[in-house]
Amino acid sequence: MFRLQEQTAEASDALAAWAAALEYDILPDPVRRRLPVMLTDLLGVTLAGMRTPELDRLVNAWDCPPGDAPLLGTSVRTVPDTAAYLAAVAACSLELDEGNKQAAGHPAAHVVFAAMAAARTSDETITGRRFLTAVAAGYEVAARFGHATIRDPAWHPHGNWAATGAACASALLHGCSAAATAAAIDASTGLMHVTPWATVLAGDFTRNLWIAGANLAGLHAARLARAGVAGNHGAAANSLGALMGDLDPDALVGGLGERWLVAEGYLKMHSSCSYTHPAVDIVQSLRASRSWQVEEISRVVVRTNSLARPLLRRHPDTRLAAMFSLPFVVSTAVVSGSVDSRTMEPGSPQFLTAEAFSERVQVEVDETLDALLPDRRCTEVTIEFADGQFLSLGQPNPLGDADHFPLTDEQVMTKLSGLLGSADAARVGDVVGSLAGAPDAVAALDQLV
Repeated sequence: MFRLQEQTAEASDALAAWAAALEYDILPDPVRRRLPVMLTDLLGVTLAGMRTPELDRLVNAWDCPPGDAPLLGTSVRTVPDTAAYLAAVAACSLELDEGNKQAAGHPAAHVVFAAMAAARTSDETITGRRFLTAVAAGYEVAARFGHATIRDPAWHPHGNWAATGAACASALLHGCSAAATAAAIDASTGLMHVTPWATVLAGDFTRNLWIAGANLAGLHAARLARAGVAGNHGAAANSLGALMGDLDPDALVGGLGERWLVAEGYLKMHSSCSYTHPAVDIVQSLRASRSWQVEEISRVVVRTNSLARPLLRRHPDTRLAAMFSLPFVVSTAVVSGSVDSRTMEPGSPQFLTAEAFSERVQVEVDETLDALLPDRRCTEVTIEFADGQFLSLGQPNPLGDADHFPLTDEQVMTKLSGLLGSADAARVGDVVGSLAGAPDAVAALDQLV
């Protein structure tokens, strides 16, 4: 363990030195093209999350301390940390935020809101290019820690490894040295949440606060480093490693600067856990090949990999529980044609119809498909009809993955238009599109109040 700590500290030093030397103009073209797409999608789904009844009640109950930082999508102004925290809650509340299969989680939502708070509290004016560079560095650090961490199956991937990216971005935006940035990355791994899958599957809303907590952990870790009271001790070897699972220090730095995980993410088309998405895509494809009435279908069989093993519960009673029930999500796709904020609203007609049909959805976990992970999340769906006919289709990854029909700019805007309306979607696109040339990133992003 002592040697593992040394190796982890050395890897964090290397990551921090690499991040501190980054400049926007040396980012590879695929990264520079990906950043605005990722940010447009993330900020758009955050605004949509703010419009849910749950977030409206939460913001009203939060007793936000007074301040000058606007809370995205609202008229509330508060302190930067609170604005970052509540925005991060909204970002993941609809299960529509960007993710990365190599990291097995959602780096962007863990990093971006901490970066926004850090930019606002910096002693310097942060240009759009500097902000984008810090986000790229923070995302890459977070994703590499996710990729290098082999989680115990009891742990959910929110609120733990990705705090490292929030710490990295925050430290960079405050002008920290490479050594201080490494200390911030290391300190963040001592501030992570305990995140049991059981909490998620029960539909407990506290799960939506884990990503928010990681943003704050990154901000706090950067403050510790700036104060000179944190050092790089390889703490991730004990937290992400011994407590959470196993940590591979070599994977943290392998191909650093050559392979960019920030360019390998996925954007989500369905309001549910990403492990359910290939099945939803397939049902939608099959619906396009044959129209059906629900009473014609005798059974739906889903064959998938073991990532989906936690998602086999039925009969959800909250939005969160529904988004993490594979039988319910597939049932919703079958009976409604789409899995979105409207069809996943508890108590709605679509929700109740899907609940009634869900007993006819059977899920089979086939561990032989695990050999293809993480590059391919293969899934097959067969729909059996009462007349003996059936439709069947397989798919290697969800639509929107960087490796499987990644979303174009136009498709992202179509997604956001459906969530926000075309005018607000266009506004998000315009604000993000202006960042690379913005002399003041904070002033640009403040247009999203």
